[in-house]
Amino acid sequence: MDIFEALRESHDRQRSYAVALIKTHGDTPERLEAYKQLKAELHAHATAEERHFYIPLMAFDNGMDLSRHAISEHHEMDEMMEELDETEMSSAAWLITAKKLSEKVHHHLKEEEQKFFQMAGKLLDNKQKESLAGQYQKEYKAQLP
Repeated sequence: MDIFEALRESHDRQRSYAVALIKTHGDTPERLEAYKQLKAELHAHATAEERHFYIPLMAFDNGMDLSRHAISEHHEMDEMMEELDETEMSSAAWLITAKKLSEKVHHHLKEEEQKFFQMAGKLLDNKQKESLAGQYQKEYKAQLP
């Protein structure tokens, strides 16, 4: 398995969790569970992806800008989750922010898969792609609650 396949596995989970989240209603166990699931997945993925994909890409001139952009989008998602943590789950404001988060997740993953992966594929050799996958997966598992 290479780094792109490893990242895509989490991307698929993020998409389904983000979709499930915005289908929930009010201050319910379903909403709490869906949010906890998405939050845990985003955190584990972003931490492992930054350390074992974006930071290694920063070693290349062409990798610097895309890495910075992706990491700044991770921070935007973190800020939205902080906002959700501080908002009443039953309020309309909570769902508005959750929808923004879901849109940001979908935008970010699409951009990674359609633009960043192609660029990174040219910068990393096959051996790096495989070793980064192993490091990413180990870190990802360590970050999950």
